[in-house]
Amino acid sequence: MNEIKLFCPATIANLSCGFDVLGLCLDTIGDEMIIRKVAEKGVRITKIIGADLPLKTEENVAGVAALALLNEVETPFGFEMEIYKNIKAGSGIGSSSASAAGAVFGINELLGKPFSRNELVRFAMKGEVVASGSEHADNVAPALLGGFTLVRSYTPLDVIRIESPNELFATVIHPQIELKTSEMRAVLQPMISLKSAIVQWGNVGGLIAGLYSNDYDLIGRSLHDEIVEPLRGKFIPHFEEIKKASLNAGALGSGISGSGPSIFALSKGIENAEKVKNAMISIFEKTTIPFEIHVSRINSEGVRIL
Repeated sequence: MNEIKLFCPATIANLSCGFDVLGLCLDTIGDEMIIRKVAEKGVRITKIIGADLPLKTEENVAGVAALALLNEVETPFGFEMEIYKNIKAGSGIGSSSASAAGAVFGINELLGKPFSRNELVRFAMKGEVVASGSEHADNVAPALLGGFTLVRSYTPLDVIRIESPNELFATVIHPQIELKTSEMRAVLQPMISLKSAIVQWGNVGGLIAGLYSNDYDLIGRSLHDEIVEPLRGKFIPHFEEIKKASLNAGALGSGISGSGPSIFALSKGIENAEKVKNAMISIFEKTTIPFEIHVSRINSEGVRIL
């Protein structure tokens, strides 16, 4: 195989209580990439459609992630990449991670799979530094592994994949304003109170328990962020209104997707997810802010070959 075409999915990170450690993979939103072997060594990005992003390998998340992988594998050939962006940069649903995950997955396939999907996470994380200034896996892990993922540890890296309950659906609304991940990380406080930490630990444990036991009510009760959301929510237009409307429409819980401005809600069943969608639309239709909205089941596969 000398060429591969991929679907690189969007993701929701943090999931309210799991800052930098929890994420899920979406099924209906994503980029496409074409990666091919070429005679000249190295990595070149030849085309980016749908976004104004750097073609220079060392300045692009996909290029940096690809180079990280190739630093550990000797190859007599190189790679070219074409990136077709459907996930807007700064949307809060893993635009950079889709590119980074797609790059390392595709090159790994063309090399005969020397690394497992789990091992690819550490290479994809290197690309995230370009976008946010830090290595974090809460987007790239679900993009590569599918389902839900928990980063139990970063040192050493220990990522656990969790299967999604069958009836769980996500509704995501993206107000068309840009909030850069690096800027949204800058508003966070380095120190938190013990009281807040205890609340957050309880919710993370509850969410994991709810996923394993298919307890939708427990999942909903656990989608509460004591630490990050109070600092970031004020930067997102109509955030509290959207949360309230989502819950009134039947959502299990709602919160900020990644660093925003997208807002997510999780629901039991497609009908409830569609009701939440309509409730979200009713709020933003009254504003002058353009938006996109998506309903998706949880993607159990992650990056896939088209």
